[in-house]
Amino acid sequence: LPVLSLPTDRPRPAIQTFRGANHRVTLDAKTSQSLDAMSSREGATPFMVLLGLFASLLNRYTGQDDIVIGTPIAGRMRTELEPLIGLFVNTLALRLDLSGNPEFRTLLHRVRETALGAYAHQEVPFEKLVEALHLQRDLSRSPLFQEMNILQNSPVPSLRLGDLVLDVIPDAGETAKFDLTLEIECHDNRYVACWNYNRDLFDPATIERMATHYENLLRAVTTQPAQPLSDLPILSGEEKEELLVRFNATKQNYP
Repeated sequence: LPVLSLPTDRPRPAIQTFRGANHRVTLDAKTSQSLDAMSSREGATPFMVLLGLFASLLNRYTGQDDIVIGTPIAGRMRTELEPLIGLFVNTLALRLDLSGNPEFRTLLHRVRETALGAYAHQEVPFEKLVEALHLQRDLSRSPLFQEMNILQNSPVPSLRLGDLVLDVIPDAGETAKFDLTLEIECHDNRYVACWNYNRDLFDPATIERMATHYENLLRAVTTQPAQPLSDLPILSGEEKEELLVRFNATKQNYP
């Protein structure tokens, strides 16, 4: 099974640590609407588009085309489970194929097939899957995957209990279960991306830059879905200026 070699700011500790932090970004309304329109046009869910986008970003950062990404699933497949109180959530490991430098539209079709296949087996407990695969365990990493992608698109209204009003307080993100978790929520028809990361691996500036690359990639795939992954732009105008002009400004006057 592939192990994602995502570049980090510091060497990976011998034993996995869980010190985390969050970086939140709200996408503009136009970009959010473009994402929804694309998912409808391509016959995919917004989660599938976001999963393909996250995989594309990881592919650009690592050069790897065989990537496993984790995601939680509600686990309430039966009508009888809907009113029950309790946690039925399971974890799915989605192995995505980005080989051949496909167009994003082609990748999205692959993601769709992988996701639907995983949903059909969502009742298999994650711990049983890890046990059956006989993985060579590494204390520095979580088994099967180190990156997770989550979409929370179910509204969570305020709960009234008599005179009490209960609201959800966003997680401060002081812990990190994985190297990197990208959780997307939808508020007022706009997507909010929360990047939860391991502080022993990444600096805040690195995650902020990664989030900017993600937005640039999202705008590109919604307007140019027929472009090969390697041709989709992820750099901002300022980064291009720095790499192509300022870093190469080596002209000197000699006597």
